Amino acid sequence: MAMMRDDFELKVEFLVARLREDEKAARALKPGKNADVEQLQARVLADVEMKRRLLGWMYEPQERVGDGGNSFWGGVVASAITNQWMRSRQPVIEELVLAYVGHPDYHAEWLPIEDEVPVRTRSRVGHES
Repeated sequence: MAMMRDDFELKVEFLVARLREDEKAARALKPGKNADVEQLQARVLADVEMKRRLLGWMYEPQERVGDGGNSFWGGVVASAITNQWMRSRQPVIEELVLAYVGHPDYHAEWLPIEDEVPVRTRSRVGHES
């Protein structure tokens, strides 16, 4: 069953909000002389930045292809190319959202069906490997 685009956009908004929270929490850490806290802070901030770059990568096809100009067929072709490109990239963002399963704003219907859960993510969604 294909997911509705609106649902995906909700996942993106959810992820963006979590990244803001993660960044805020990391910046609030006061490492002082504790090298472990300093390394954790740097790692969390790098992780947030990498995930933001992945979000940019997700929407890159829209920016590259554009709207197809003023012609009807140009728009149809641009839309088809963009949709296909984004469908192939969408699972990356969905995997990132899975990291926040326990968050109160996480929607239960976002959980993948067990048969669809890749082995590498089962431990994150409460399944045993």
